Amino acid sequence: MESIGLVLEGGGMRAVYTAGVLEYFAEQNKYFPYTIGVSAGACMAASYLSRQQGRNKIVNIDWVNDPRYISWRNLLKNGQLFGMDFIFDEIPNSLVPFDYQAFMASQEEFVVGTTDCTTGETVYYSKSAEKFDLLKVLRASSSLPFIAPIVEFEGKKLLDGGISDPIPLRQAERDGYRKNVLILTRNEQYRKSRNKFSWLVRRAYGKYPEFVKTMLRRHEIYNETLDYINEQERSGTTFVIRPRQPLSVGRMERDPAKLHALYLQGYEDARQLMPSLSAWAEI
Repeated sequence: MESIGLVLEGGGMRAVYTAGVLEYFAEQNKYFPYTIGVSAGACMAASYLSRQQGRNKIVNIDWVNDPRYISWRNLLKNGQLFGMDFIFDEIPNSLVPFDYQAFMASQEEFVVGTTDCTTGETVYYSKSAEKFDLLKVLRASSSLPFIAPIVEFEGKKLLDGGISDPIPLRQAERDGYRKNVLILTRNEQYRKSRNKFSWLVRRAYGKYPEFVKTMLRRHEIYNETLDYINEQERSGTTFVIRPRQPLSVGRMERDPAKLHALYLQGYEDARQLMPSLSAWAEI
């Protein structure tokens, strides 16, 4: 895997599938010199790169029923469905400590995509940069419109990275990785539909017209990216891992049993695909 990148889609709670895949990779000591992700995919990558096996399962399944994690109470009280302070402060710094030292000591490059509200374009933050605030960047990349506030960082106003670059394969290629493994969180036939609430997007984010344009083109961006991925997969430069079984988990899922099943599905898909992945990596 020395010259292969790893690209991770977001998807909210669907990303526990990614957590299962990464858990199997970690058990097999399979790491990539470069990992890029957005939103929940980037969050799963952080614990994988810090070598904290099992942490993603604890954080995203064992804690999911805590009302501070995700609840309507959070939305009514703080304007955010997911408890962002709880997830990006209390959990990593107290309840399920994140190993910052091991993360920074790891040799792998890590890139996180966010969306700039002013320009509507993607802003990428790299672990190797002189100033890299992991939790701030992950929080920005995971801040969904309407249910999380804008994150201000380094003079920019940022939201969910999946809006402008939902599956950052092209960025991995721009960064020099022509062969990449992709972990997706949707079944193969999925295509994103047009936003049905364009009026609400314009009303809520009217002061950011370029962001509104990107939001309203989100389905086009996503579906065009999938077409590009299919081309790269056929050409042999991309290896895709995605849920083989129909999904029963949504972005806001709170049922631990469903989440655990999806986690195991990711783990098992990775286990079954590992021989094919290893053979592809040698080509």
